[in-house]
Amino acid sequence: MIRLLIADNHPITRKGLEVLFSLTSEIKIVGGVEDGEAILDFVRKNPVDVILMETDFPKLNGLTVLRHLKQDFPEIKTVILSAQPEEVYAINAIKAGAVGYLNKSVNVITINEAIMKVHEGGIHLSNVLTQQLAFGTRTNKEGTFYKKLSTRESEVLKLLTIGRKNKEISKELDINEKTVSTYKARLMRKLKVNNLVDLVNQAKLTQEAV
Repeated sequence: MIRLLIADNHPITRKGLEVLFSLTSEIKIVGGVEDGEAILDFVRKNPVDVILMETDFPKLNGLTVLRHLKQDFPEIKTVILSAQPEEVYAINAIKAGAVGYLNKSVNVITINEAIMKVHEGGIHLSNVLTQQLAFGTRTNKEGTFYKKLSTRESEVLKLLTIGRKNKEISKELDINEKTVSTYKARLMRKLKVNNLVDLVNQAKLTQEAV
């Protein structure tokens, strides 16, 4: 029996997944949480084999949670289930510690197969992304840009695009504010902009274009 934790900030999504998995005898849902902090708190207190989680949380973004899980709970397998484009976030999610990435448009059978696969030690990615990783190709220049970002740069960019301030980013990522400013400067150079507003706007446009 695979012990599955569901993490999504939408109650309807969590409830829907609980109902779907109640029909299988191979997977048991041991909990449902709504943010990144709750994920870490739950796994400290309860045995979990696989986590099926979103990337956008009001407390601790998904990439930060993945880094904590990879460091403190390496035996737990994490699959991302997100509406965010795979081309933009999947590679950095894998770098941060995820072993699978699914778009929320996939069917229940695919989700079930992904959970079974990662529990057995495999990695689940779409055929398109698997080929891109294998042959070093990308479908467009926006994807290439995101591939070049470090996991930490992706974390900072993601938090900036949802309106986090330097102090808030510093606290969430456990780095000092000066370091946050350094990452912002790097991102501005890579996106070829001169101010924060343009950085955020360009990042959003890049995501939408993928």
